[in-house]
Amino acid sequence: MEEMEEELKCPVCGSFYREPIILPCSHNLCQACARNILVQTPESESPQSRRASGSGVSDYDYLDLDKMSLYSEADSGYGSYGGFASAPTTPCQKSPNGVRVFPPAMPPPPTHLSPALAPVPRNSCITCPQCHRSLILDDRGLRGFPKNRVLEGVIDRYQQSKAAALKCQLCEKAPKEATVMCEQCDVFYCDPCRLRCHPPRGPLAKHRLVPPAQGRVSRRLSPRKVSTCTDHELENHSMYCVQCKMPVCYQCLEEGKHSSHEVKALGAMWKLHKSQLSQALNGLSDRAKEAKEFLVQLRSMVQQIQENSVEFEACLVAQCDALIDALNRRKAQLLARVNKEHEHKLKVVRDQISHCTVKLRQTTGLMEYCLEVIKENDPSGFLQISDALIRRVHLTEDQWGKGTLTPRMTTDFDLSLDNSPLLQSIHQLDFVQVKASSPVPATPILQLEECCTHNNSATLSWKQPPLSTVAAEGYILELDDGSGGQFREVYVGKETMCTVDGLHFNSTYNARVKAFNKTGVSPYSKTLVLQTSEAAGTHETKPMKDTDSEEQTLPFPVPSERLPLRRMSPFSSTLNLQPSFPGRSYFDFRSSPHQLSLHSSLQSLNAPGCNFETQSASYSQLVDIKKLLAVAWFAFDPGSAHSDIILSNDNLTVTCSSYDDRVVLGKTGFSKGVHYWELTIDRYDNHPDPAFGVARIDVMKDVMLGKDDKAWAMYVDNNRSWFMHNNSHTNRTEGGITKGATIGVLLDLNRKTLTFFINNEQQGPIAFENVEGLFFPAVSLNRNVQVTLHTGLPVPDFYSSRASIA
Repeated sequence: MEEMEEELKCPVCGSFYREPIILPCSHNLCQACARNILVQTPESESPQSRRASGSGVSDYDYLDLDKMSLYSEADSGYGSYGGFASAPTTPCQKSPNGVRVFPPAMPPPPTHLSPALAPVPRNSCITCPQCHRSLILDDRGLRGFPKNRVLEGVIDRYQQSKAAALKCQLCEKAPKEATVMCEQCDVFYCDPCRLRCHPPRGPLAKHRLVPPAQGRVSRRLSPRKVSTCTDHELENHSMYCVQCKMPVCYQCLEEGKHSSHEVKALGAMWKLHKSQLSQALNGLSDRAKEAKEFLVQLRSMVQQIQENSVEFEACLVAQCDALIDALNRRKAQLLARVNKEHEHKLKVVRDQISHCTVKLRQTTGLMEYCLEVIKENDPSGFLQISDALIRRVHLTEDQWGKGTLTPRMTTDFDLSLDNSPLLQSIHQLDFVQVKASSPVPATPILQLEECCTHNNSATLSWKQPPLSTVAAEGYILELDDGSGGQFREVYVGKETMCTVDGLHFNSTYNARVKAFNKTGVSPYSKTLVLQTSEAAGTHETKPMKDTDSEEQTLPFPVPSERLPLRRMSPFSSTLNLQPSFPGRSYFDFRSSPHQLSLHSSLQSLNAPGCNFETQSASYSQLVDIKKLLAVAWFAFDPGSAHSDIILSNDNLTVTCSSYDDRVVLGKTGFSKGVHYWELTIDRYDNHPDPAFGVARIDVMKDVMLGKDDKAWAMYVDNNRSWFMHNNSHTNRTEGGITKGATIGVLLDLNRKTLTFFINNEQQGPIAFENVEGLFFPAVSLNRNVQVTLHTGLPVPDFYSSRASIA
């Protein structure tokens, strides 16, 4: 019953309806509240003026809503009758239940009559506070609206069903408990309101005041008022007008406006409308039942969400703790390796200390003994032992000179932890959709005719299957480390072609690709095996024949209209997004149930089924082509160079805009094989000292090459040269450079040595030994020097012959 209470309250006063009337819009108002919100309209809008003008009107003349706007478009809380010049702009008010109402233009005149009998100003207008529909009252005023007796009866039953104490009906704010009820006024009063509003004098002295409980009983036992006609107050409703949809009396049918309308018996229509309302309530009851079940479902979902949240949080914490535990275990393993390296270095150094200490003690003893022998004055006795002592002294000196005073172990730890893939994985750690709303993409297909290798770079191309209907948002390309190790991501993006630089020469790599979308990732493609070019100097040199070899049609070029992304190898931790060199290579295709093998093989040109444009070329010419593939072609890398470096001639010529030394690296890194390149001095002013050599990828770019421990270099002026590493200068050698001179750099990673040449002559001894890892060609210079790089050169003949003898 309490849910029905809002239906029983007036939208103006917020209290239970008292003497409710029915507006033409079917909404209800207390009769007193209806009088309070009346507004007087201009004469031109009155019903009389409309009838005089000949326009047809009904009993209730609705105002033109386009002329009168109760509320602004922004719902500011203010309304105005814009169509009437005499109507002032008056702010709207809110009733206790939140409905906006329009207050009277002027307070009603004082009267002792009931609201129904009090006179209504001429040309009054009333606006429904719920639907904002406005109408002009006729001469009958509020008496022209029918009274809602049914609503009164429902309110009486509702109030009687409530066991709470009766409240005063005249208290303005918090109603107090009623103490009396006036049977004539039918109003409950508290003591203050009774003394103020119902004094026991004058006409009110004859009213009978009874206790509230007795008044409730008398209300319940009082006969229900019979509904009378609004036009003929002495006549009861006896029929129902079908056209006007309202009860009418006998006189309305005889002489009123309903005389020509279709009417039916009041009782029959009462039963029919009750039946229709019952049927409508059945449908609404079903909807209410569904709504209750839905609310139960939503409340159970709230509980389930809370439980699932707790469970999911626990699972997430467990997964993160597992990652932390795995990281801690790996940390312990890496620390164990560091401790092992630490112990090994200490052992080697301590053994050398012990060995040198014993040898020094022996040397010191020999020295003291020889000094004492020198003090002897017996010539014959001295000459008997002098030869042996001289031989012992020379032998001991020679023993100290054979690398004895060189540390067998360096203080640096040649360990570098590459945590960038793990950090990237942690940053990419995110939730995935558990329930797939759409299928994953199909497995990509590697396009073998567009895949190739060039020097230590590999270009791969792939595509979606032709009949695939699921779009891919991107692709993930993976390569192993060239030694059969784990696969690592080298590219993630939307492109379908990628070139990977910085691979090892003469190595075999496995590549695979997969597609992904919001749902998940596809299975991997078939594995592709790639063979990079062999290092320079590992094959015999054979002279090129005529230019016919240059006309060889290489079978697998990279199309010029599809320039792939160029990505450095993940093992060198660099990325270059420049268009790749359209390199070419020869491949032999071999298919198996598990993988496709793609490797460099010149002999495959003579295999059956290979149709090339110039198959008449001799095998010796193919060997020459193989020799071309055996050397490394590269240029300077503008992406990693210092900002003061100036490159030209397709990044082969370099100079600098600063007076300070700046470093530039080559694009290709080497970790295996023998490699040789030269640099010619194009300009040499004011006797600067440029440096040439190799460096790590993270070498300092704003100092001379060799100042830190990431570079191994030779710096040279116009008279002499020095070798430098970690700011240590060694092996000063006479002989400098001038304009036109040629600097040669020979990196032999098979023998782990670095050697320098000036004008085809070796400059000093072998500059550095025990060089291991990934090295990039490097140069440091200032604005007084300009050099040009020459690559793809064979190893000097005298070095090749010396290496073969060794």
